[in-house]
Amino acid sequence: MADFEIGPHLDPARIGPVFQRAGRLHMPDFLDGAGAARLHTALTSSTAWSRSLMLGRKAFTLPTADWDALPADNRAELEAGILSEARAGFQYAFDTWPVSDEIEAGRRSGHPAEAFHDFLNSPVFLDWIRALTGDSRAAYCDAQCTRYRPGDYLNRHTDAAEGKHRLFAYVMNLTPGWSVDWGGLLQFIDQDGHVAEAYTPAFNALNIFTVPQPHSVSLVTPFAGGDRLAVTGWIRSQRP
Repeated sequence: MADFEIGPHLDPARIGPVFQRAGRLHMPDFLDGAGAARLHTALTSSTAWSRSLMLGRKAFTLPTADWDALPADNRAELEAGILSEARAGFQYAFDTWPVSDEIEAGRRSGHPAEAFHDFLNSPVFLDWIRALTGDSRAAYCDAQCTRYRPGDYLNRHTDAAEGKHRLFAYVMNLTPGWSVDWGGLLQFIDQDGHVAEAYTPAFNALNIFTVPQPHSVSLVTPFAGGDRLAVTGWIRSQRP
């Protein structure tokens, strides 16, 4: 875990009241040292991505290479159905690699995200989270790597899930040089359906927010200069 240390400027005694008042917080320069750069390199070079989306309102995944290899007409037909569903309800499309699931299944590969998962579950991070949030129940962090390519998105939802013990959601952003014009913004939605606040996925910034809370990831634009990369997950009161 030596590659992962919380930036010394992020004193939970100082920034905790901001989070506890607002229920969300954007923290630039979260990791001190080269940890974020190491994660970024791994996500761009050695991650076994799977395509994550919904078909007929059911979650569906398959290796991204297989999705990309589908005949163009077949993929276009599937995408048209997915977009039709997205107009009227919850839908998403992005790439994922389920770090926690792989670790729990005993399939470690040496990927840096596994070490980051271990850091998230270390006393250093969990004690920091408890101090930041004022919630002593934080006991476990799961993790998945995510990649949003142009055209990818995550519609409005709250992260509420009975029996999952989710206290807070987090996003560790890992794309250098991201522009707000490229989309992929973490958006928080108020009761009137307006965007109350949005965070650009700035490199090495950690975003955290309470669950449940309406939010979305806006569409990554066709002209985005790269993929929106992150490690995301939930901080839970117990293991699932």
